[in-house]
Amino acid sequence: MNRKPLIVVHALLPFVVAVAAWAAWLGWDQHRDVHPDGSVTGPYEAWQVAGLVLTVAACVVWSTSRGHAVGAVLGTTVGMGAASYYDWSDDSSGLFAVGVAMVVVGTLAGTSALAALLPHVTRIGRR
Repeated sequence: MNRKPLIVVHALLPFVVAVAAWAAWLGWDQHRDVHPDGSVTGPYEAWQVAGLVLTVAACVVWSTSRGHAVGAVLGTTVGMGAASYYDWSDDSSGLFAVGVAMVVVGTLAGTSALAALLPHVTRIGRR
């Protein structure tokens, strides 16, 4: 049986979850916060990023636990990259590409580590 179509199918759900999670957690907050001392932060708060990471991690855990780790990692990484590109591409400085690359590399590293560690953690719990 050809596994390539299965990877595509099982990567679609993590892709959709990643894009939807980005929109839900980060997509609505586009303004930087100016503090009384003149410093500027944002546009995202730490709790928004944490919510995004937990949402995406839950999807990766769910897919990996069903034997679709490759699709979970690839779908999530492409989804986060696409969402960040769409959200940040209106930046006239061009530095958004660096941010998108960092999101892609970080997502790939984080989801790969999670997918690789999950079988070991669940095996320990079954003993």
